[in-house]
Amino acid sequence: MKPSRFPFFTTVLVLLFFYLPIGVLILNSFNASRFGTGWRGFTLQWYQRLLDREDLWLALGNSLKVAFFASIGSMILGTCAAFALHKYKSRLQSVHHTLITVPLVLPEILMGMSLLLLFVALGQPLTLVTVSLAHITFCISYVTLVVLARLQDFDFTLVDAARDLGATKFQAFRKIVFPLLAPGILAGGLLAFTLSIDDFVVTFFVKGPGADTLPVVIYSMIKKSREFPVINALSTLLLIITFVAVWGSQRLTAKQS
Repeated sequence: MKPSRFPFFTTVLVLLFFYLPIGVLILNSFNASRFGTGWRGFTLQWYQRLLDREDLWLALGNSLKVAFFASIGSMILGTCAAFALHKYKSRLQSVHHTLITVPLVLPEILMGMSLLLLFVALGQPLTLVTVSLAHITFCISYVTLVVLARLQDFDFTLVDAARDLGATKFQAFRKIVFPLLAPGILAGGLLAFTLSIDDFVVTFFVKGPGADTLPVVIYSMIKKSREFPVINALSTLLLIITFVAVWGSQRLTAKQS
């Protein structure tokens, strides 16, 4: 009896459904046609126009700043949360674990609205600071789960051996625990960086004037502009950055395991 080819064809159709539109977008970024209705020849003019758009580069700078601080903040807080969840077992920790995992399934529009109400209630002006704090809030969960997975396979007898040889708790952490967990922490940070730089919904609610990030500017260009080839070129560059970050995160996770 021949094995069924249905799973193979189903997989191919699903992959085409996911990646064919991305391939068309990348192809149109090199298309001389303004509206992408047909192939008019190869060109790099849209990338040249992209280089001339100062507003886009300013927004990219804002996105990189927010993503950097969101990654650093979520790595620090997420690692602390992972250690707390791994070391202490209680009913309170069960609640803590629930609070950590809820942002993974919470609708982004609900998170954005709640954070906006919080900042307004505190009288905090909406700037890049509020955007960074909002991104740290939803990135903590991802970093925590990545580091927690590393801790579950960690051999803590190495720490006990270091303490028996005269190392202090800080020395054992600095020379044993942190170096072994660093690839997992960095992988969580890269994942947080990717999620932060691509976020639109939460950012849309908590940003203020002059705090536009790249996804927000792209949304405005789609609504008010007809420079779709420039958007295609910009999206292609974002795809490259995202794939490189995800690839680096996977490599670091594989190295740690």
